[in-house]
Amino acid sequence: MSTVDSFGAKGVLDVDGTEYEIFRLNALEGAAKLPYSLKVLLENLLRTEDGANITSEHIRALAEWDAEAEPSIEIQFTPGRVIMQDFTGVPCIVDLATMREAVADLGGDPSRVNPLAPAELVIDHSVQIDAFGTADAIERNMDIEYQRNGERYQFLRWGQTAFDDFKVVPPGMGIVHQVNIENLARVVMTREVDGALRAYPDTCVGTDSHTTMENGLGVLGWGVGGIEAEAAMLGQPISMLIPRVVGFKLTGEIPAGATATDVVLTITEMLREHGVVGKFVEFYGEGVGAVPLANRATIGNMSPEFGSTAAIFPIDDVTLEYLRLTGRSDEQVALVEAYVKEQGMWHDPSEEITFSEYLELDLSTVVPSISGPKRPQDRIALTEAKAQFHEDIKNYATHVDDAASGDTVDDVAAQSFPASDAPGYTADDHQSEADRPREHHAHAENGRPTKQVPVTMPDGREFELDHGAVSIASITSCTNTSNPSVMMAAAVLARNAVEKGLKAKPWVKTSIAPGSKVVTNYYEKSGLVPALEELGFYIVGYGCTTCIGNSGPLEEEISQAIQDNDLAVTSVLSGNRNFEGRINPDVKMNYLASPPLVIAYALAGNMDFDFETEPLGQDAEGNDVYLKDIWPDPAEVQRIIDSSIDTEMFTREYGTIFDGDERWQNLDTPTGKTFEWNEQSTYVRKPPYFEGMTMETTPVEDITGARVLLKLGDSVTTDHISPAGSFKSDTPAGKYLIEHGVERKDFNSYGSRRGNHEVMIRGTFANIRIKNQLLDGVEGGFTRDFTRDGGPQETVYDAAMNYKEAGVPLVVLGGKEYGSGSSRDWAAKGTSLLGVKAVIAQSYERIHRSNLIGMGVLPLQFPAGESAESLGLDGTESFDVQGVTALNEGTTPKTLKVVATKEDGATVEFDAVLRIDTPGEADYYRNGGILQYVLRQIAK
Repeated sequence: MSTVDSFGAKGVLDVDGTEYEIFRLNALEGAAKLPYSLKVLLENLLRTEDGANITSEHIRALAEWDAEAEPSIEIQFTPGRVIMQDFTGVPCIVDLATMREAVADLGGDPSRVNPLAPAELVIDHSVQIDAFGTADAIERNMDIEYQRNGERYQFLRWGQTAFDDFKVVPPGMGIVHQVNIENLARVVMTREVDGALRAYPDTCVGTDSHTTMENGLGVLGWGVGGIEAEAAMLGQPISMLIPRVVGFKLTGEIPAGATATDVVLTITEMLREHGVVGKFVEFYGEGVGAVPLANRATIGNMSPEFGSTAAIFPIDDVTLEYLRLTGRSDEQVALVEAYVKEQGMWHDPSEEITFSEYLELDLSTVVPSISGPKRPQDRIALTEAKAQFHEDIKNYATHVDDAASGDTVDDVAAQSFPASDAPGYTADDHQSEADRPREHHAHAENGRPTKQVPVTMPDGREFELDHGAVSIASITSCTNTSNPSVMMAAAVLARNAVEKGLKAKPWVKTSIAPGSKVVTNYYEKSGLVPALEELGFYIVGYGCTTCIGNSGPLEEEISQAIQDNDLAVTSVLSGNRNFEGRINPDVKMNYLASPPLVIAYALAGNMDFDFETEPLGQDAEGNDVYLKDIWPDPAEVQRIIDSSIDTEMFTREYGTIFDGDERWQNLDTPTGKTFEWNEQSTYVRKPPYFEGMTMETTPVEDITGARVLLKLGDSVTTDHISPAGSFKSDTPAGKYLIEHGVERKDFNSYGSRRGNHEVMIRGTFANIRIKNQLLDGVEGGFTRDFTRDGGPQETVYDAAMNYKEAGVPLVVLGGKEYGSGSSRDWAAKGTSLLGVKAVIAQSYERIHRSNLIGMGVLPLQFPAGESAESLGLDGTESFDVQGVTALNEGTTPKTLKVVATKEDGATVEFDAVLRIDTPGEADYYRNGGILQYVLRQIAK
């Protein structure tokens, strides 16, 4: 539908003789005072106003934004483009391929199922660190990657040819978010519309929560579920509430001993404590101009960890310098500058902007820090790390004699399931017991549990492993590999360490996985690669690796020693997430740290280490060497960066970004507008979402006689609901693969098999650390099956299939912040395909609540102040949900009546809040899901 332009905003901008059609913000009174991020949203509404979904009332409401108001006004945001990674992108393309067939079945034209917004997919989540510590590690890992993922990659190559405006960045090129800021992001986009060349702000949603890295470039965007991304690709706007905007003022400069990683861990802690879930964070003030673009990207990338929707920096000279450095054309840079200044979006630190809330950080107060052992917001000053470790280890080292006190230490985790992703605090619950910021201890009172286990390796290495041993030290993840200041600092520290004769401990699995090949280029040009390799830090691949659980196995003897002795070993990674069970199944405690500190911990070998008072080793003369003796000089680091990084590196690497290597080019690629499904494939299968679908919607019904599939505690994340890591042969997913002729060594990961719904259903609620309160003292994907006498223990999948056969609908009971963490569409898809009709929780994370609706699952919320516990629900009840049918009449009730009937016939009744928050979400639910809604629109 053409733009209505009821405010007369359409005009022309001339940039060096080229005319662009633009929608001027100065057509609206009040727009000039809006925060930068809301100006981007306002232009989006002006440009897409159609008088139906996007009206002049929406535009006026945003222009007259009340900074103090709680979000209540729904608007429709139309992203300019969509970016995906392969774990979450494969199911998107699987669904589009399935929709093509479904449209044909409904009498429509399958070729109409096509991305209407530019869509790009970067294959970065599949490489695992099988080989490490050798010069050929990267080639071996990529060979194994192609062996494991050939079917998926063939499918993606088909998609690249079958769909218009869809491009794939092949494996081995870099991490999606780094490739995005270094090359794919436009900052200002152009598109021909009705014969005119239109310019507008680059906006981009992605199927990965860390899409927010682009916020550092001034590009507004955030992570969404694959379900929402598919709809955006097909031209559907995303429903959202006009958010509160938190103004974050930066002053001062980072001190010499600290890094950008320390800054971001500090900001994460501050914003978690403040509470920014569902809000935009926007950086402003005189200090912004002093923040390098790489640091801005590092900060923006951690937005999911502190819980905000976006964390954006406005555009200024620093932005333009970065665009030039990374090889953007002169014409593009000129357009960005002219457009942003014309629209009043250029950052002017003297301009007074009204925000909803205010925070401030003096960067000079930042100290070296790590974060852990299970949440990104649990920052620990490096000087307190050893003492804090002594306190934390007691929760992980089970049945071990405490060296100091002689007492037996048991696992004293107090929560039903510890917060393990990025749970968002709210004003009401951020001080709940489960989420109260951990008390930091100046010193441990009773020493720590200890257990020395001798290990002999086939190559002759002999050592003792203890609790706290650093088993993995990995420089990885978009947050830090995009930042030359911390990457080069790590290399300089490595050089200094080698010069002093230091070595990494023999039990540490060391690795570097750069975010783009440009990192390798500047490492090589600096001459520092030999020092990194001397310490075992060889490049193992270009991808997310350790941060998403693709750390690969530990050496067999080390793994066995850990398992046999129940050792609580640790990982240290320059990543953004450190949740339990995520990094490696053998590793209980995970710590985030800057790249130089990752190397420092590889040298130390154990978390039970004080860098101030304990030497890392001795030099040739026998003198003790401390961390301060090898810590990089920031001035030298900057000199090396200045002499090692140039624009030609970016233009050379990104000039062939879509070509791929010989492996990619030699893949057999299917052809045709519809995909020929291979019934034998265990990677890519046609999902059942549209089976039996007609053009007419089926009326929604009340839920009667539902049983509880799981009763869960607070901060259950999408990692818990739909794990992305490895799985064993005795799990339902493992049994399925073995039945289909797949050997254990070829299982790959849940994430790599997201294109196969059979694997993903079996992996839903199968995280090895999830705790279902229907069972006592049991971890993992198990529940009680009430289709059988006594409700015996069963796997979640098998129980769900038994319920399905018996015609019994299911519900899930949850606590606070249900579904926090990654934007993982399978957490909703799997929930739906298991037969769950409703989730009843105390509160939800934004993306997962939306995705549940997108898959036809009702998100219900306990009344304020109530919970399953306070209502006396233990999960053995049967549930009726009444009032759902009101949705058939086009109305969305505020609450629905829930009646829980206990085994003795007693009932508990309460009015659950219906968390369908917008009319658009109600439409999706009435259609059975967002894909069905879009499909019917296309078929019409």
